[in-house]
Amino acid sequence: MAFIITFGAVNYKKFILLQRFVVKIAIVHDWLSTYAGAESVLAQIIACYPHADVYTLVDYLTPKERGLLKAKSITTSFVQKIPFMRQKYRLFINLFTYAIEQFDLSQYDLIISSSHAVAKGVLTGPNQLHICYCHSPMRYAWDLQHQYLNESGLNKGIKSIVARFMLHKLRLWDYRTANGVDYFIANSKFIANRINKIYRRQATVIYPGINLTKYASNANRKKNYFLAVSRLVPYKKMALIAEAFKLMPDRQLIMIGSGPEQKKIERLIANTANITFLGYQPENTLIDYLQQAQALVFAAEEDFGIISIEAQACGTPVIAYAKGGNLETVINIDQINPTGVLFTEQTTASICQAVTTFRQQQHLITSSSCISNAQKFSNDEFKEKLTHFVKDKLHDFQLQN
Repeated sequence: MAFIITFGAVNYKKFILLQRFVVKIAIVHDWLSTYAGAESVLAQIIACYPHADVYTLVDYLTPKERGLLKAKSITTSFVQKIPFMRQKYRLFINLFTYAIEQFDLSQYDLIISSSHAVAKGVLTGPNQLHICYCHSPMRYAWDLQHQYLNESGLNKGIKSIVARFMLHKLRLWDYRTANGVDYFIANSKFIANRINKIYRRQATVIYPGINLTKYASNANRKKNYFLAVSRLVPYKKMALIAEAFKLMPDRQLIMIGSGPEQKKIERLIANTANITFLGYQPENTLIDYLQQAQALVFAAEEDFGIISIEAQACGTPVIAYAKGGNLETVINIDQINPTGVLFTEQTTASICQAVTTFRQQQHLITSSSCISNAQKFSNDEFKEKLTHFVKDKLHDFQLQN
């Protein structure tokens, strides 16, 4: 009533109509442990809805990284206060399924979850619209379970039995909570297919975007090295890339990244003259290396792979594994206006052959083709498609309610 008293010219019916379009928005993200691809997408979602409140289980970002999000406020869960959680948070995924359900979002009209694990499991009511931007269903709980168990040393023994049981329970929760999502958005056709396979739900594909103005190409700056950039976790296959370049001592490789496998990588390349490991590097330094590299080498079966788009935006070709999102972001050497070379197996031999093919046919790949391909994945394109999608679904939802 205070609204009507203050603005007496607005009658009650108009007030009710206006109320329907005053939308309170919450954005929910799994966790903020580092600023990587999913966090870059989160930043873009926040840019579309700058007045939204942001919820996440834990926030361990540095002030500089958190500043990139430009979030109005970030609310964390009780998990943030658990001692030693920062070092071991990945071991508490089953606790996270409980924690995400404790966020009280009842005051919001629209919930946008940015989910690669548990964010889509927030509790919502029939008068709330829940749109999930799904980076991927949990890989380690579904089709990549056996790979995860093998790489984590959990393929036998009591620990293996416990891990398998926990993953079983996680799958049940994950499938059930998919019913709480009104609409799914996938970051690639590859992930849309996984969503359909696992949840039996259709998803609209909206590719993540990058800020093209940050990148530039200069063919004269190219140096004689290949570049590998990634978080150092098993499925990214950074160790495999290192193994391949150990077999090519005449090819220089620079590796950038941090994560649980860092010590393994350092041991692997010890006393290897042609491989340089730089660890984590700030964005400006990373862009500099991307601009000067002969090519980016990317061996993961990636859901989308923003780094390959960033490389191409710099005019740098990509040598990538021919599965997942790489098939949607890299134009192979045998196609018109190629932007890279795709290899078919995650083996050292396949990577070595791809590098050889690249060196032999490098003249077919131009910086302009790489840049042109990257422009399909701009921030502006992402924002336009996301806001249009949300507007349409919100309009339909409001009419039905």
